[in-house]
Amino acid sequence: MRRASLLLACALAAVLAGCDREVVTTVHPPRPDVQENTVAQPQAPEPAPPQAAVPPEAPPAVSTAPLPAVRDAGDAQGALLLAQRPLVVPVAGIAPSRLADNFEQSRGSRKHEAIDILAPAGTPVVALDDGRITKLFTSKPGGLTIYQYDPDGKLAYYYAHLQRYAEGLREGQEVHRGDVIGYVGSTGNADPGTPHLHFAVFRLGDPPKWWEGEAVNPYPALSRAKAAEQVAAR
Repeated sequence: MRRASLLLACALAAVLAGCDREVVTTVHPPRPDVQENTVAQPQAPEPAPPQAAVPPEAPPAVSTAPLPAVRDAGDAQGALLLAQRPLVVPVAGIAPSRLADNFEQSRGSRKHEAIDILAPAGTPVVALDDGRITKLFTSKPGGLTIYQYDPDGKLAYYYAHLQRYAEGLREGQEVHRGDVIGYVGSTGNADPGTPHLHFAVFRLGDPPKWWEGEAVNPYPALSRAKAAEQVAAR
């Protein structure tokens, strides 16, 4: 029994001595990719492209429509001044289309240098522009007349052959466009059967004198003016 045990021990020792031990290598499997639990941050908005500067609005352009063709505009500088004024036809109820250009017509040995606006006697005559009543005057050719200056004192407006003045009208009075200043008539050398307003414009000198100036044809400017509102005769 003891012999058998010894033999078994020897056999086991021989086996162990003839075998190399294999080095055991511990292999760790690759760690799985761990995805970070990160929250996407919002991106800052891209800056807006620079906008071109918007220029300020330009003032409304002044109308450059040509004036109606006329035979004679009279004083050129005065015609330009008159064309820049906001006017109304100086006889109530008369449309600009009814006006006639008789500025250059002969009156004996002289030119007319005015326009005649036909209307029934007693039709209101109105200030065609803002300004001041400079002179109330009675003459043999013009009859009952009114001289009015424009606001700048550069133009004189002449109304003639009036039947009468508006109630209370006086020299030095400020008037506004469309104010009644008199009434159509046929005083002076006008034909009693053809009542009308004899209307003239003069460019004043320096210093201004109500009785003299350079004649301006009012027709081109009045042909583009507004009709005065109809007002009742008094």
